[in-house]
Amino acid sequence: MVKLIVGLGNPGSKYHETRHNVGFMALDLLAKDLGVTFSENKTFKAEVASSFLDGEKVYLVKPTTFMNLSGVAVRALLAYYNIPVEDLIVIYDDLDMEVGKIRFRQKGSAGGHNGIKSIIAEIGTQEFDRIKIGIGRPKQGMTVVNHVLGKFETDDYITIGHTLDKVLAAINHYLKTDDFEDTMRRYNG
Repeated sequence: MVKLIVGLGNPGSKYHETRHNVGFMALDLLAKDLGVTFSENKTFKAEVASSFLDGEKVYLVKPTTFMNLSGVAVRALLAYYNIPVEDLIVIYDDLDMEVGKIRFRQKGSAGGHNGIKSIIAEIGTQEFDRIKIGIGRPKQGMTVVNHVLGKFETDDYITIGHTLDKVLAAINHYLKTDDFEDTMRRYNG
């Protein structure tokens, strides 16, 4: 069995630790936990790290295509490694959820998220596991673009740190049990 865990975000220091990059932040924490480092793979248009966990190969992927084309990297990696969509998890931000809230889903629409729209368009299905991390709505007078591309405020940054620890625990649980439904029951919230 092989797992593909994708964190969504935008490449480059300009976007480091912005709200839209919370998927990258989760994967950085997971890579650190697994003791692996990312390297750029131009063929797949992604930064990729890999490890074995309980005899299972796990690929961690941060697309370098910018958010709106994330599906290009996901499709290429699924095809190259012959990974079924059932073994894909995508971690990304959700501005319709309060900061730090986590929601696990097994399928669904893009909900206005351009990275998810791209993945659905490229792989031809909405039926894949995902972990959504709440980043909250923009404050009055702030555009959605400025909100998602902005950095977390101090209190929110602390909250997101705790959330990412919970996401890490959830992913480790999932990788050990290979049971996304059980993981959802234990860690949604």
